[in-house]
Amino acid sequence: MSEAKYKKVAQAILKVGGMPIPVNDTFLEIIKMLLGSDEEEIDMILAFSRKASQSLDQLKERTGLSEEKILDLTDKLAKKGFLFNQPSSTGIKVFRLLPIVNVGLFEYTFMKELEVTERNRKLAELFTTLFKGLDDIIQDGYDNIMPMLLKAPAVDRTIPLYENEPTGKEILITINQDIEVPTEKVIPSQKIEEVVNKFDDIAVGHCFCRHHKDLEGEPCKQTDMRENCFTLGKSARHTVQQGFARMVTKDEAIKILKASAKDGLVMKVYHPNFDSSKPETSICNCCRCCCGNSLQNAMAPMINETHHLSVFNHDLCVGCETCVDKCVNGAIYINDDGKADRDAEKCIGCGVCAHFCPENAISLVKGKRIVKVPPLRKK
Repeated sequence: MSEAKYKKVAQAILKVGGMPIPVNDTFLEIIKMLLGSDEEEIDMILAFSRKASQSLDQLKERTGLSEEKILDLTDKLAKKGFLFNQPSSTGIKVFRLLPIVNVGLFEYTFMKELEVTERNRKLAELFTTLFKGLDDIIQDGYDNIMPMLLKAPAVDRTIPLYENEPTGKEILITINQDIEVPTEKVIPSQKIEEVVNKFDDIAVGHCFCRHHKDLEGEPCKQTDMRENCFTLGKSARHTVQQGFARMVTKDEAIKILKASAKDGLVMKVYHPNFDSSKPETSICNCCRCCCGNSLQNAMAPMINETHHLSVFNHDLCVGCETCVDKCVNGAIYINDDGKADRDAEKCIGCGVCAHFCPENAISLVKGKRIVKVPPLRKK
């Protein structure tokens, strides 16, 4: 297979969106490893060069192939993580080319269980090299690039914890009286049980961030859990059909999510086109050390929609620093009086600090915010 065709595949994938990754040798090596050398599959991907989403009739017209052949090739490509092939809300089957990351090849490759083989270790290393190259580009142009990236919409939405673990009591939630919410505004679900109960189809797969790190020999320092990455509704049907995940009941999903909370993982949900008025598509349980969107690893700004903000009762706080250790965003610090405090601009209202506080000295105030935290400056 010619190098030129692989470059065209990479360029078609980049046109879909996601991170602006350069088409370099690392990118091409990943494409070759995941796609292989089947020329028919490569030509099918190139059929999406001008239009990323197409119906069966559109693909028949563009490729000249039979319906049977198109379905065979698109099924194979979906199982490799290159295509999404589920019916639309109107019942028409739509085939959509996926980006390399957020959400695409990277996530679907590492969502399924992979054996620790030389091939899979190599694949993990290639993705790390690819991301490191992008990080270098962003860091080198930090002052010029960051203002543009900070204009992006919220990528995910935080679902808070509502129970204090040491006491078993509910975390106090108060309403920010200064925030007026129009009556016609649709308020997204704020409890994980409410999100789960919306869907008949729920699937769980491996956390792709932690799985990726495992293959590199860098296991998570925060949790031993791996199978706690959820897809919902149409996305669940897709991940199960392609072998990336397995279907679970609502009760099993909630059980896994509660176990994730005990390890201090932050629950974040995702919506189509970053629009929280639309039904959720997936749930991540994020740790501090492996998550690609954590303060430690982020290349681009962490832009998050939240409906809560942590508040500290200094009369109860003993300055034990439990909340400092647990905060995923580094938003909490000990002030000059030896009491815990937080930087509101970094707090995503996840409630992890309140969940673990041994004095139950932390509450949450309710009110929608968009939190934008730029990545650490390394150069």
